[in-house]
Amino acid sequence: MIDDIMLQAEERMQGVLNSLGNNFSSVRTGRANAMVLDRIRVDYYGVPTPVNQMAGVKAPDAHMLVIEPWDKGVLGAIEQAILASDLGVTPSNDGSVIRLPFPTLTEERRRDLVKQCKGYAEEARVGVRKARQDANAAIERSVKEDNLPEDDERRAQAEVQKLTDKYVAEVDEAFKKKEAEVMEI
Repeated sequence: MIDDIMLQAEERMQGVLNSLGNNFSSVRTGRANAMVLDRIRVDYYGVPTPVNQMAGVKAPDAHMLVIEPWDKGVLGAIEQAILASDLGVTPSNDGSVIRLPFPTLTEERRRDLVKQCKGYAEEARVGVRKARQDANAAIERSVKEDNLPEDDERRAQAEVQKLTDKYVAEVDEAFKKKEAEVMEI
């Protein structure tokens, strides 16, 4: 019973860490990265479709992305979706491809992006702590319902705390890496 609770808590904490990775990948750094387009959805014949599923995305250099849709009829829709997003880049459409020039980030913009990443990291820490809180509540319930000894309860809660500390440290490490990446010129 306790093992199931621990496994479930670890799965939730790992899910929080995966979500943090997805959030971090959407924050653009000084280099062009096709992953910034992952969240942009284009209305493709009535279905919201990610850009990378309807076009080839290439990075010919560090400050440019080139989007080449397989169906040239959606060029305008892709361009509009990029303009409507919070990407902060103006696309240029030449009729066959869309070019996204990524200007070098200013120091102020880099600091804003680090603040955004810090917010994502704090959300992840809160998610890990919430998983710990739920696991501890489940442990207490199982002690009452299944008449488990209190020593097992304390031992299990200590294990949950170790797990929590491990995942909070991983969140902090991921944030430090992303901060260094964003601040790098």
